Amino acid sequence: MNKPLLITMGDPAGIGPEIIAKAFRDSPAELGGCVVVGDVATLRRAAALTAAPLALPVAQLYTLAEAASVPPHCIAVLQKCELAAPVPYGLVSDLAGRAAAECIVWAARAVLAGEAAAMVTAPIHKEALAAAGGWAAGFPGHTEMLQAEAAAFLGKPVSDVPVRMMLANDQLKTVLVSIHMSLRQAIEAVTFDNVLQTLRITHRAVSASLGRPPRIAVAGLNPHAGEGGLFGSEEQTIIAPAIAAARAEGLDVSGPFAPDTVFMRARNAPGKPGEFDVVVAMYHDQGLIPVKYLGVEQGVNVTLGLPLVRTSPDHGTAFDIAGTGQADASSLLAAIHLARQLKI
Repeated sequence: MNKPLLITMGDPAGIGPEIIAKAFRDSPAELGGCVVVGDVATLRRAAALTAAPLALPVAQLYTLAEAASVPPHCIAVLQKCELAAPVPYGLVSDLAGRAAAECIVWAARAVLAGEAAAMVTAPIHKEALAAAGGWAAGFPGHTEMLQAEAAAFLGKPVSDVPVRMMLANDQLKTVLVSIHMSLRQAIEAVTFDNVLQTLRITHRAVSASLGRPPRIAVAGLNPHAGEGGLFGSEEQTIIAPAIAAARAEGLDVSGPFAPDTVFMRARNAPGKPGEFDVVVAMYHDQGLIPVKYLGVEQGVNVTLGLPLVRTSPDHGTAFDIAGTGQADASSLLAAIHLARQLKI
């Protein structure tokens, strides 16, 4: 990449700054050309926490153009949030939520404007985001915030910029029909239009990643995919017709399959290639539990449907271990690696 890759610091009370510092410390080649969008003092605290045997320097940048001159093993930071001092570790606060949101928005706008190549987001805390109040509180997470920024950039209503969440590792990829909503709302979100739209977004995004049309499996909503209508009719009345419409458009889509077995069939295990390249799941936990069970260390969250590349680690802020030096940077490194590979 000739343009910098942006890493947002996430919630400053969580492990985001720590895993960023560890990534710069342990994989300087992978982090070449990366710029952290965050708070300089917070990153310096994280660098001191992870330094071994020498302190890891933090360079404050004032423009993205300065990134090219930053030496290896040095964390380049653009100060793009307002914090009088680093917030306490492990505590939900409005200050932390607002700072995290300010960094996300600035990074998104820089990537959309073509000033940066892609963005990787460290974890945020949804309660802190809500506590921030104002515009930040209107978003339940990264995905919805980035969708709003993309829509504003394109001059379109948010409804015209549909996005989906994909969680991926080397063994399994899943895309969700619905993301951050209650289970009751998620069931109501299983509509013909939403399922078909998810299949189209999945096909476009994964095709770009693989360089060929993906084999898409679709999980049912109900146990045993409804068992012919015995345990629910959504498979027959909604999901199967959406699959048929996608196949009529030339997409390689199969299902609906029983949710308790389709992920095993798609898993790309050593010596046993999966039957499918990606599984479309009907709701958040149905799709994320299988991927996370395989290990969060290499899991990556990707937002599909945006006019920018955004990836993130497959874990949260981990307030319980923040500030202890125990956080693992593997998932962040996997997210950075995937961001460099992805093409829009």
